[in-house]
This record gives sequence, structure tokens and C-alpha cells, in this order.
Amino acid sequence: MNVGSNSVGNHLVDIHEVLHEEEEDKEENNNTSNMADKSDKRFNRPTKNREIKSAPRNFSRQVSLETGFSVLNGETSKDKNERKVLGRSGKSFGGFGVNGTGIEARNKGDFSMFRTKSTLVRQSSKIPLRKESGIDLQNNNVKGGIDENVNKSVPAGRYFDALRGPELDQVKDSEDILLPKDEKWPFLLRFPIGCFGICLGLSSQAILWRSLALSPATKFLHVPLFINLVIWLLGVGILVAVFITYMFKCALYFEAIKREYSHPVRVNFFFAPWIVCMFLAIGTPPKTAPETLHPAIWCVFIAPIFFLNLKIYGQWLSGGKRRLSKVANPSSHLSVIGNFVGAILAAKVGWKEPGKFLWAIGFAHYLVVFVTLYQRLPTSEALPKELHPVYSMFIATPAAASIAWGAIYDEFDGLARTCYFISLFLYLSLVVRPNFFTGFRFSVAWWSYTFPMTTVSIATIKYAEEVPSFITKALALALSFMSTTMVCILFVSTLLHAFVWQTLFPNDLAIAITKKRYNKDKKPLMKRWTKQSPLSFVTSIRKHHSGDKESVSDEEK
Repeated sequence: MNVGSNSVGNHLVDIHEVLHEEEEDKEENNNTSNMADKSDKRFNRPTKNREIKSAPRNFSRQVSLETGFSVLNGETSKDKNERKVLGRSGKSFGGFGVNGTGIEARNKGDFSMFRTKSTLVRQSSKIPLRKESGIDLQNNNVKGGIDENVNKSVPAGRYFDALRGPELDQVKDSEDILLPKDEKWPFLLRFPIGCFGICLGLSSQAILWRSLALSPATKFLHVPLFINLVIWLLGVGILVAVFITYMFKCALYFEAIKREYSHPVRVNFFFAPWIVCMFLAIGTPPKTAPETLHPAIWCVFIAPIFFLNLKIYGQWLSGGKRRLSKVANPSSHLSVIGNFVGAILAAKVGWKEPGKFLWAIGFAHYLVVFVTLYQRLPTSEALPKELHPVYSMFIATPAAASIAWGAIYDEFDGLARTCYFISLFLYLSLVVRPNFFTGFRFSVAWWSYTFPMTTVSIATIKYAEEVPSFITKALALALSFMSTTMVCILFVSTLLHAFVWQTLFPNDLAIAITKKRYNKDKKPLMKRWTKQSPLSFVTSIRKHHSGDKESVSDEEK
């Protein structure tokens, strides 16, 4: 489209068909020869200062009313004479839409957007550079901007709006994602941090069976320590396998790790690996380790939890987008339980004072999380109904607090019993509501809901030691049987989903949501252009040139 003006002041618009490269070259040669013939006459003319005017701005990009913008994407077909016709609906801007065939369609199947940046740099350095057209460079710049936007952190409230399910791992029907749903993703992208829940369940069972074998309250059962040894070895083996696999994911798909860290539920599972290590240290078979462990073990395992405490609790305290009232959910108890488990291990290595310090930090933040979840503020994010299964996390924290207090002060006194009674009441309040745990898709994260039941069972055994009676012993035996049964059911289900049905690791849709929700009826990228017809587009050009003409006349005056 060429826009010009004659001497009378009328603006003319020349809309013509897009020329091919050969015709454009011929036209340029003819123009060059004509200009060479007229060069002498043009330079011999006398110039006047008043007659020097700025040339009107011409549009070098040719616009076709049929296609809207016909040269943004370039010619990609083999037949260069074939013209690509775009729809009139305004849903495409030279091939850059928002849904379907647009921006996100460019990322369909492009899993490299979640790869580690250093890996991408090494891969791109091996590709030889080549000159590309300006249009291709523009497309690459747009795609690079999209990838940069993908790598930015997603607001916590966005996960609650776009996801559903017990672990906020299922995308709502009204949402679109950055990766294809019908294509199987790479294994590491499908390996979530919730897999450490398997280790939580097994390592806590190792402690339970150690207590059943050594506690005076359950001595009549004659439980062999061999069961503790088998479960402990199984827990160590699975922890090593899960840890190594997740380290590979961190090395290759670090952008996906950042997405999981921004997730309001999964961020709490970053405490899980270190809690598991401390569980295994506490539940070590007596024949394989001394009664008092080396303090270095406690220092190694508590250091990551302490730094995570500074980060997470700092966000809760300072407010902002990730304040506690906005991101609190039952899985937030995982970030508190680590302090109580660390206090238990500190007492086991002989460091009572650091154990008291951790117990105080954990109990203070447990009260805050407990009150926040009990009384949701009107300004906070609504807790999804699908989060009902994770309510079992409520019973783990006070039970762990009671065990830690008894380990530090060597007695199950009044405060330890108070925390135990709180956990027991919450446990009973969940048992009478079995519909909380029905109708949900199986996930490996369900393993993390077994260790709260195990923690209450261990606390009940400690209470039965202080208050020996038939009721306390029967209660300890019943709760231990329920937790072990749940672990066995999940273990069999995990094996079936992994090796028989092969559905243990589906596509992790939660990490592929968009940072903002795009309305399918209203495209933000085309908002400016879809509302303008070709005539209004020409009118806006004429107004622009008339403004330039007025500015030039003002300068002459």
C-alpha cells in the first residue's frame, strides 16, 4: 500500500497486488535507469529554503485487503505463486494467534522451552549460523519473547484459577496449556516432585515397625526387627532412585523445576527429600547403626530445611503475592513438619538445645498455618473443594510435635499429650468423613498422605508407654494396622499403574499453564486491528499525514 499526496492536497491510496521477487527486481532496475537519466536535471535546479519539505512517510509494507497482513510469515510453500489467504475473523495476526494456530501453537511439541538455559546455549552453539530473511528473524524474535515469558514465574493465584484436583495437577476445561495434551511428553517432564511422597510413606513405616518391635507397650506382639530392616532398605533404595532421577530433571529441565517451585502445593514437597532422610536416620535398624548418631548427619539434613524455612516463611511474613493467606493449603504443613522431625533427630544425636530451637519455630508457624486454614479470609484465594484428600496433613503436624517434645525432654508430659490429643481428634474427624478420599484419580503424591496416619500411630505408641492400658494398646494396634494397610494398598496400586497399566506418570499439565488466561472470544493481540476495517485503516493513515503536513507548515512559519 503506497500513500501519497498531490499538489491539490488530496491523498491518494494505491492498493495493488503483491509482486513476486523477479517482478520487483525488474521494476527496481527500470526505476534506477529512469533516475539516472533525470539526475543531471535534478541537480542543476536551484534550491530554495522554503520549498524544502519533508517527504511524506510511505508504507514500504504492502497490504492486501483480502488477507489482512500477507507478508509477515513469508512464503513457506513450495509453490511461490500460491498465496496464503488468512481469515477475516481477526483471529490471526500474520500467523501469530493466541490459541489454536497462534502463539501457543508454535510451542506445541516444543519441549525445549522448559530445558535448562545452559543446555540450550550449548545446543545452539553447535548449529551453524545462516542468514535468514527479515520476516524469519521477526518470527524468531517473537518466539524468543514467548519463551522468555514462559520462563517467568507464574503467580500463585493463577494455579488455583487454572488447575483442579487433589494436587492441583489437572487443567480446567476452559484453560489452554503450552504443550500438547494428546502427545506423550519426555519422561523427566512427567516426573513430578510428588514422587518423594513414596519415600515419605516407606520411611515413616520403617520408624513405625521399629517402634512396634522395641516399645514396651507392644512387646506382647513379638514383632521381629527383620521387618524394620526390609522396609528401611526398600525406603533407601527408592529414595536413591527418585533422588537421582529428579537430579537429572534439575540438570536438563530446570525451567520446569522453577514452575514446580512456584506451584502453591508442590513448593512444600521440596522439604520432602530431607524429611525422608531424617526419617531413615531415625528409623535405622539397631543392628546397623549405634543408638546415638553422629551430629554431622543432623547438620547435613537440617541445613536445606533451614534455608527453605527462611525463604518460605519470609514470603509469608513479608506479604505480597505469596503471603500465607493467599497460598495456604493443607500441604503447607509439610514445611512445618520438617522442623519437628529435625528436633527429633537432634535429640537422637544428643543436641537438645538445637532441637528446642527447631521445635519453637515449627510450633509458632504451625499455629499460624492452622488458624489460616481454619478461618479463611474473604480476601484470600478460595480453597478448592478438590483439595479434600490433603486434609490428612492436618493430623501429621501436632502428632510430630508431640513425639518431638517427648524426645527432647525424655517424657511424654502434658504439652506432648495436648498435641497428641489434637492430632487424635483431627484424625477421628477425618475418619467419619470417608467421602473426602473417594472419587479422585490416583497419583503418586497420595503416598505423602500415608505418613500422617503413621505419625499418629507412633505418637499413640508413645502415649501407650506412658499410660499403659488395654484401651491405649488397642488404639495403638488399630492405628498401626490402618496405616500399614493403607501403605500396602498404595504399594500394590503403584506397581499396577507403573508396570501393568503404565499410567503412573501422565503428562504433568500443571507446569504447562500460561501465565495469563486468554479469552477465546477476545484476542488481546488483535484488539487493535480486528476492530478496524480497511477504510478506517486508510482514514487513520490520512489523518496521520495531515498531522505531519500541519507540523511542517508550522515549522516554515
